[in-house]
Amino acid sequence: MDRAPRTLVLGSTSPFRRELLERLGLAFATCAPDVDETPRSRESPEAMVARLARAKAEAVRDRFPDALIIGSDQCAELDGRILGKPGGHDRAVAQLSAASGRSVAFHTGLCLLDAGSGERQEAVVPFRVHFRALSRGEIEDYVRREKPYGCAGSFKSEGLGIALFERLEGDDPTALIGLPLIRLCRMLARAGIPVLGNPAADCP
Repeated sequence: MDRAPRTLVLGSTSPFRRELLERLGLAFATCAPDVDETPRSRESPEAMVARLARAKAEAVRDRFPDALIIGSDQCAELDGRILGKPGGHDRAVAQLSAASGRSVAFHTGLCLLDAGSGERQEAVVPFRVHFRALSRGEIEDYVRREKPYGCAGSFKSEGLGIALFERLEGDDPTALIGLPLIRLCRMLARAGIPVLGNPAADCP
């Protein structure tokens, strides 16, 4: 008897992560994790995103006890300081002004939890953004047009934010948007859900 396909769950309500996961053509559910995202004292950015990615996956485990659950978290770092989501115009302008002509490191934590066995696959995927020297007028225009208030670093690389950059440095451009698909594909294959050649995939 064939085994029923595993349920795949994205432990996030982020529209960016949902849109990224949809690229893989796999059926999945989404669930909002109830997780305190406050950084801990002396916690490195890499350690923080790894901890929160794991916590987000674990937070929805009781609701999906037999599923494969994806948790992810991201932060931006400039001069050792974590740049959170700006939440509004003035903070977005301040973040981009600080990043002008400089590079910002992004750290994206990824966890694939097998809720049945408790087995976890985990990674922290780095990415670096090198900004052009930006004028105040350019920054104001960008923030006004795209309103990146819910994005770490105050930009949307998949949108107009590309005009802010000198160059991008990293192995997986989807990590910058918030869900490293290259690494996730590898994890899913190890868990028995290959993205290609998978009969459970949503195909037209």
